Amino acid sequence: GYSRSPRFEKLLVAPLNMRARFVDLIAREAANARAGRPSRILVKVNQLEDGPICEALCDASNAGVPIDLIVRGFCCLRPGIPGLTENVRVRSIIGRFLEHGRVFHFANGSEDPLAGDFLLGSADWMDRNFFRRVEVCFPVLSENLKARVIADLDLCLSDNCQAWELKADGGYRLATPAPG
Repeated sequence: GYSRSPRFEKLLVAPLNMRARFVDLIAREAANARAGRPSRILVKVNQLEDGPICEALCDASNAGVPIDLIVRGFCCLRPGIPGLTENVRVRSIIGRFLEHGRVFHFANGSEDPLAGDFLLGSADWMDRNFFRRVEVCFPVLSENLKARVIADLDLCLSDNCQAWELKADGGYRLATPAPG
């Protein structure tokens, strides 16, 4: 309306600041990698199609940032393309329950995952979520909750029964359990 736009210190709020803040967080990881500091991006969303986010992820990949994306539905970023997304891995986990959690982790120059930044929220990385809806992401500040979040994300990354891995050719390959 006609009121002054609020300024948010810790919240990422669409349509006000969310995409810009995510692009900044991705760029910070790229800068950390270029400076030789630890970097990592680990994201769990249902959809990934936003162009500027994909471009920022490509730049971060080229800087050497390890990027793990757990994208349940469609993903417009192909992993493993030399010179573009060779440091990106994409998994889709399809189970009998529809998950709605969105989780974002940025190492922020630290080897210790718990020292990095964690955000939880409602927004997929889609143009419509950034500009045509009201969405919020908030930081996880408690060390105990960060540990739980990273354990859940690690569990998703180690799934070898319901996970599909997106390949550079756009096809998916079912992860298979190790022998035994």
